[in-house]
Amino acid sequence: MAKVKGAIVVSTETCKGCEVCIPVCPEKVIGMSSDVNRKGFHFAYMEHPEDCTGCTNCGLVCPDRAISVYRVKTSE
Repeated sequence: MAKVKGAIVVSTETCKGCEVCIPVCPEKVIGMSSDVNRKGFHFAYMEHPEDCTGCTNCGLVCPDRAISVYRVKTSE
């Protein structure tokens, strides 16, 4: 049976670091960067990319549409 592997891409310049995406991630994939963007905000990133299932919760709740979610079927 094919499994689904997910990945997110965060637009670091759009993300304002509101952290709304962190609690909705069932796999605890998302963390906040210690770096800041041009506006001075810490931004979200994939802290544990190997655990992402591509559920899209983070992309749905992001108020700035800074998160794009991708899903790929794997043969594992």
